[in-house]
Amino acid sequence: MMFLLLVILLIVIIPVLYKANNNTKDISIKNISLNEEEKFLNTQLKILHLSDLHLENISISPEELHKLVENDSIDLIAITGDFLDRKRSIPKLIPYLEVLRKIEPRFGMYAVFGNHDYVLKGKNFERLKKTIEENGCITLQNEHLTIDVEGKKLNIIGIDDYSTKRSNLLKSYKGLQNGYNLVLTHDPNIVLEMKDFHFDYLLSGHFHGGQIHWPKPYHLIKMGKLVRMKMVKGLHYHNDKPFYISEGLGQTGVNIRIGSRPEITFHNLS
Repeated sequence: MMFLLLVILLIVIIPVLYKANNNTKDISIKNISLNEEEKFLNTQLKILHLSDLHLENISISPEELHKLVENDSIDLIAITGDFLDRKRSIPKLIPYLEVLRKIEPRFGMYAVFGNHDYVLKGKNFERLKKTIEENGCITLQNEHLTIDVEGKKLNIIGIDDYSTKRSNLLKSYKGLQNGYNLVLTHDPNIVLEMKDFHFDYLLSGHFHGGQIHWPKPYHLIKMGKLVRMKMVKGLHYHNDKPFYISEGLGQTGVNIRIGSRPEITFHNLS
């Protein structure tokens, strides 16, 4: 009887796991445009947003990524953390960065780090950071820079990872010029502490859309208040400020997705 139950269980589980693994190859391409009153400048500004590559469990090759983004004119690339968490994965990152560099975004490529990146310690983390920067991407750790967009100021503010208590809002905003504030950060829970720190738009990741979002992502409860507020993926508002939570491009733990899909997002600020 037990043997029969085991066979039945395997018959049910194996197809589910097969489909869940295939879901990691079904990339969702999303285009996000803010409401009319929130648009930026009098020109187009198109941002390619990637998050949570998790190179230990990613189902898209650099070549496949290039095919998905090569035909779009990109002004800026934003990567919001969790590249990898094992030092042996660092060389695997280079071809992905090379693909993004080939796009030649008009205003550059910028990144922040996530909790998994900080699993690397000391010289291994510094090697990750150096690899990213040597391949055309500026990293921001509680700091900002300002670029000129047709005569207007665009402040790119990189807030370090909130979940590992590395975020420092005062440092991130120190000396900030007046302009449009675009925040890049990994853990979106930081928005709950930003009442006195203005942003016009914030990009984040961290939750993977639940990764296993069925029937509900109960396992995310420990990951902060936003989950309990049912803010797990997509475009949301807090104190009337818009922020976006990417479902990420890779997976963590196991290479499966149920009720979520890997995501590449284009944000149109005008």
